[in-house]
Formats: sequence, C-alpha cells, structure tokens
Amino acid sequence: MAIPRSAAPVTLSQIHSLVGGELHGDPGATITSLAGLQEATPSALCFIAGDKALKSPQNLRAGALLVHRRYPELAIPQIVVNHPLLAFAQVAQHFFVATPAPRGIAPEVSQGAGVRIGSDPSIWPFVTLGDRATIGNRVTLYPGVFVGADCAIGDDAVLYPNVVVREGCSLGARVIVHSGTVIGADGFGYVQHEGRHHKIPQLGGVVIEDDVEIGANVTIDRATLGDTIIKRGTKIDNLVQIAHNVSIGEDSILVAQVGIAGSTTVGHHVMIGGQAGLGDHLHVGDQVMIAARTGVNRSLERNQIVSGAPVMPHETWMKAQAVIPRLPELRQLVRNLEQRVAALEGRPREAAKTGDKKRRGKK
Repeated sequence: MAIPRSAAPVTLSQIHSLVGGELHGDPGATITSLAGLQEATPSALCFIAGDKALKSPQNLRAGALLVHRRYPELAIPQIVVNHPLLAFAQVAQHFFVATPAPRGIAPEVSQGAGVRIGSDPSIWPFVTLGDRATIGNRVTLYPGVFVGADCAIGDDAVLYPNVVVREGCSLGARVIVHSGTVIGADGFGYVQHEGRHHKIPQLGGVVIEDDVEIGANVTIDRATLGDTIIKRGTKIDNLVQIAHNVSIGEDSILVAQVGIAGSTTVGHHVMIGGQAGLGDHLHVGDQVMIAARTGVNRSLERNQIVSGAPVMPHETWMKAQAVIPRLPELRQLVRNLEQRVAALEGRPREAAKTGDKKRRGKK
C-alpha cells in the first residue's frame, strides 16, 4: 500500500497551529508522510492514542508524534493533544487530501429541462440530470450518477459512480454518497386483498441533511407520504437498508448490514452495530447503543446499551451467553436431581423418567 505523502513538507509549527496542544520539539522540523507506528519512517507523522499502542518504543523511527501525554523517553518531537486520533485525522484532511480543480460539465452529460447547476461543478461523462434538478456549488458527480427530476443536491456534495437519487429527493451540503447506493427507491408497501398484493403508491421523498456520509450499496427508500429523513452528521456504512418513513437522528452511526423497517424513528447519537435488525413502527431513544446482530422488536428508552434477539439489556444478554456453553451439563444435573427426588419420594425410577418425558413434551 502506498504511504500518504504531502505535496510539500509540513512543519510541526503548521501542525501545531492546526491541532493546538503542546509542542515539544523543533517547530521547524518537517514531515512529509503519514504512517502507523509499525511502518513509521523518520519523515512520517504518527499518533499514539494510548500507552498500550507503544509496544516497542526503542524501535520507533517516526519523525513526529501526536500523543495524549508526553513521552520523555522518546527523542522524537511530540505534540500533546487531548484526542490524538482526531488530530491525526485533521492533519490528514488538511495537508494530505488533495482538492482537485473543478473539471466543469462533460459534453456527455444528459440534462433535462430546467436544470440548474451552481459554480465550479465537476460533472463527469454519462451523468443524467432529470428535469428541474438543482445542483449546488462545487458538487462532484462521477460517471453513471442519476439524479431524478425535482431533486436538490447541496453545495460540496460528492456522489461516486453509479449512485441513483430518484425523483423528488434532497441531499444537503457536504453529503458524500458512495458507489451503488440508491436513494429514493419505492418503499415496500402493499395491501393484500383476495389473496393478491396490491401496490401502495410511494408518493413521498427522502431528505438527507448536511454532513451525512452514506456507504456503498445502501438503499434508502422513499416515504409512502412525507419523507424518509436522515438528519445532520449521521454516518451510514455499506449495505444498510432503511425503509420508508424512517427517521434517523443527528450524528448517529449505522454499521454494515443494518436493516430498519418502515416508520421506525431513531434518536440522535444512536449507534447500531452490524447486522442488527429493527422492526417497524418502533422508537429508539437518543444515545442508545445497539450491539451487532441484535433483533429489536420493541421500542427502546434513551441512554441504554442493548443486545440479543429478542433485544434485552446488554448485561442480561452477557449473562445468558455465559450460561449457554453449560446447558448440556445443567440439563444432566436437572435429570439427576429429578431422579434423586423421585427416589426420596419412593417413586420408581421409571416413573421419574416418564415424568421427565412428559415435561419435555410440553415444551
């Protein structure tokens, strides 16, 4: 893998000005790359998030460190900050992510009637813009993007190849959508009558607010009426399914393969682990943490951690998991105790066995 390199040397003074904290070392020293501790070179900037990460300090060859506390035993320039990983991300974004020049609008773009495009666009070949679509300033649309009629794409949004935004949907500023995602497909709405399924027209839309990032191959269905809403700052991993009329609160995290059924409301700062499934018409309160592969079949109050299927408090689920490996021996223990009770009561052993079978049959 290629090591990220800056276009020009970056001084520690520049980094310190960006991230703050305390600088220990020569402000004029420079770095030109980013690296992990194991791959560090004398020209690389690394971060140490905790003492456990520094396994072999004597072998560390970094040019500079972002650290949570000063390491006086290391003869390496250090910037002490409260959150080294955050500072590392800020340095990477500011000094190592190139901002490409606007490429304009390719001749091969298909535009409907009444399309409006802001300043400095980068619209690649084979993009389709439906009637009355509105594209903000500095928007990047890669090949194969489809933006339907009456859609709005906010400033500085980036839609990677083969993203589909169906008619009547809205994306806010600085939204990032990765390849293969479909926003605004019909919600899964049918009514059964006389043994047949009749489609309920899906007449609503999807609203994606500012600073949302959506992974690859995500599906966010349009509402039956009204809008499916993803609120500001939420981050959605690959292969997530969000059904019609769902609302996701601010700054939430949805990990890969999460599925949320229709009309469920999720609060702000909620974290949902991979492959978790949420039933329809539920409410998940603010700051709830839902563990991976949890089956949520009821509404959840705010500020709790849950696991399991069906969902339960995380502590309860952990205790249940600890018991499962012991079930065979516990089952045998119950059988032995039943036989001992039968013997004490003077019942024949066969009667105890018969009773045991009847009880198991009831289960």
